[in-house]
Amino acid sequence: MKNNMLQVVIGLVLVFSLVLTGCTAAPTVAPTVAATEAPDVAATAAPTEAPVAAVDPVAALAALEGQVFSTGPNGETPTAASEVVLTDEELAQIKDMNATAAIVMHYAGNDWSNAQVAGLKAQFEAMGIEVVAVTDAGFKPEKQVSDIETVMAMKPNIIVSIPTDPVATSAAYKAAAAAGIKLVFMDNVPADMAQGTDYVSVVSADNYGNGVAAAHLMAKSIGGEGKIGVIYHEADFFVTKQRYEAFVKTIKDNYPSIEIVEEQGITGPDFAGDAEKAASAMMTKNADLKGIWAVWDVPAEGVMAAARAMSRDTDLVITTIDLGLNVAVEIAKGGMVKGLGAQRPYDQGETEAILAGYGLLNKTAPAYVALYMLPVDHDNVLEAWTTVYHADPPADITDAAK
Repeated sequence: MKNNMLQVVIGLVLVFSLVLTGCTAAPTVAPTVAATEAPDVAATAAPTEAPVAAVDPVAALAALEGQVFSTGPNGETPTAASEVVLTDEELAQIKDMNATAAIVMHYAGNDWSNAQVAGLKAQFEAMGIEVVAVTDAGFKPEKQVSDIETVMAMKPNIIVSIPTDPVATSAAYKAAAAAGIKLVFMDNVPADMAQGTDYVSVVSADNYGNGVAAAHLMAKSIGGEGKIGVIYHEADFFVTKQRYEAFVKTIKDNYPSIEIVEEQGITGPDFAGDAEKAASAMMTKNADLKGIWAVWDVPAEGVMAAARAMSRDTDLVITTIDLGLNVAVEIAKGGMVKGLGAQRPYDQGETEAILAGYGLLNKTAPAYVALYMLPVDHDNVLEAWTTVYHADPPADITDAAK
């Protein structure tokens, strides 16, 4: 009996010892990782987010209608052009002034500039204002400064202008304002000038919105995927910056399967030639490039020339801004240019002239006026031409559409 009790006691002691050994064999705190030891990224990283789904470009384009995305050169909220009006009594007052106006362009001869000048002249004539000069700076600030000085000698009551460079031309515009000339600007304003004091207002198309439209048109035309290039305006020019930023952001935010593989700036004044060289380099480097966006229609013509020279005119997609004649013909015939965001330069010119009337009357004017964008493709190019230029499309476009 005693032997049995002794065996039980010894057994209990052994079991208790094993339990103690098991409890102390592994530490209760995990060992510290040395500073030089790489952490286990797979074990510690947060779960990856699901890839962003591409939007439907057709639906995205439809949603743009009637919207204005641009803000003014100094962040101003846009006022609709339809709100800029003169009463019959105000028009009569202006006609009695026998005022004169000068139009000082950044460069002339292209469809956009011609339409601006046509809209200005038509509205000035309706207001009894004589246009005494139209100048062309060839996109050279020093030439524009000289143009402003030459025009000032004519003592016009009004100057409507688009600055080639907001800094380099500022002193000349300030001198005109100090001489009592009413200044209305297209698209951009010179540096260090105050609206309501130094100038009446600035009028622009919705350049940001047109960049958005051109991006959705590109995505629609290349099937929402592939490599593209971008040709932008490498200058301190407010509206062309807006277009470029809008196009790139819209592609990156909405189309994860589209890759912008090349971006090239052009400075001009040979914008078509510069763009042709840039496009040729892009296509040589990227044989699988599906599309190129050009910052306006004249550079787009350079891209078209490069594509033809490299036998890419049957498969390269081009989108741009501005409904010029040559790109309109290409859209109408179903060619390389698949779509664009159109400005409304004739309407813009009319609005600028009315705002000049505000200046003559010392009537309070909005700081920034914008006209909404117009997406254009093969389906509406004929209608869009009439909207943009207030004229029937020329035979070149109607024949191409057949």
